Amino acid sequence: MKIAIGADHGGYRLKDEIVPFLKSLGHEVEDFGCDCNGSVDYPDYALPVCEQVTAGKADRGILICGTGIGMSIAANKHAGIRCALVGDTFSAQATRDHNDTNVLALGERVTGPGLALDIVKIWIETPFSNGERHVGRLKKVADIEKRFITGE
Repeated sequence: MKIAIGADHGGYRLKDEIVPFLKSLGHEVEDFGCDCNGSVDYPDYALPVCEQVTAGKADRGILICGTGIGMSIAANKHAGIRCALVGDTFSAQATRDHNDTNVLALGERVTGPGLALDIVKIWIETPFSNGERHVGRLKKVADIEKRFITGE
């Protein structure tokens, strides 16, 4: 699987732990930065990751900031992105199984590295269930997206 990853100054240290972990699991990773603790703007890092996912150049994306909140908000402004902010393993599994999320948001300041790696592994390895009720709900979400994001 190819994974695009990006972080702001509040999440780059966790990103730097996740990248080699993903590679050790056999995934291809494209790192869109940042690599410093100097203040940067999270939307600037969410954008290229989301573009990679929506263009089909990456299978999934991971975004990290201090809390994960800013990144998840920015990501979900992109048509075709279903981003979930996750802080526990149950939600990591559920958001893939039920919501077919294609971007994961994490918060470095609220989720320790051990838990974050567990979340990433579960999120990467969990397939979408394709259950009828979940597909129907995702269609409703796509309809909302068409109306409010793409203006169709």
